[in-house]
Amino acid sequence: MKLLDTGSGNTKIRKNNRDTKIRVAGLSLYPNDSLCPMRHIAQCAKTCLVSSGRGGFDNVRNGRQAKTDFYMNDRSGFIAQLKKELTNFEKLCTKNNVIPYVRLNVISDIQWELATNGSIPKSFPQINFYDYTKLAKRLGKTPINYELMFSYSKAAAYATQVDKALQTDVPMSVVFHGDMPTVFMGKRVVDGDSSDIENLKHKGCVIGLKYKLAKGQNINPLDEVFIVKADTIPLLNIA
Repeated sequence: MKLLDTGSGNTKIRKNNRDTKIRVAGLSLYPNDSLCPMRHIAQCAKTCLVSSGRGGFDNVRNGRQAKTDFYMNDRSGFIAQLKKELTNFEKLCTKNNVIPYVRLNVISDIQWELATNGSIPKSFPQINFYDYTKLAKRLGKTPINYELMFSYSKAAAYATQVDKALQTDVPMSVVFHGDMPTVFMGKRVVDGDSSDIENLKHKGCVIGLKYKLAKGQNINPLDEVFIVKADTIPLLNIA
């Protein structure tokens, strides 16, 4: 079983590979409560992007579930396989003179920095790892080559996580509907739709992502908890 997508099969990874100086690989596991411990508190379990894009195909969904089963049932075997693939990916990037980036949580939120998960980033100091997370306790505790961005939700039970994240300089991704503000929650807003790699550079900023609707569609009620509508932002937050 191949774990890493190194060929830009996932749209979340593909947009970053437009930069010819880098190459991005990703690991897509089918999420569950263990792999995504905040998904009910942040109210993202029902609206998870697991079915977006190619995730709507049975073979893709089954492949992700098989990887999750591998991780849950044979952690040491999974980590050994992942390290083997990361070694090969690093060699490939060196051969092609590109900078390697890896997103290990394309649709999960595993703490890969922990020894129980193989301390993966520390094992590969020449690879740049990055992820989005909803676990505020991870912020500021990852190795220098593993950068995180925090994912916003306005779910009431999740407010303490947002408050903790605001005390750090970690970029926070926020989905906006309508005109994007220049300031939100006291932080400068930057357009984050073009590249995750560029987003990593915006320390202390809000990474603004536009909520995309097909013509004639309305906002999915289940998405409301993640969306900040331009006309609901307090004037004090707009500059």
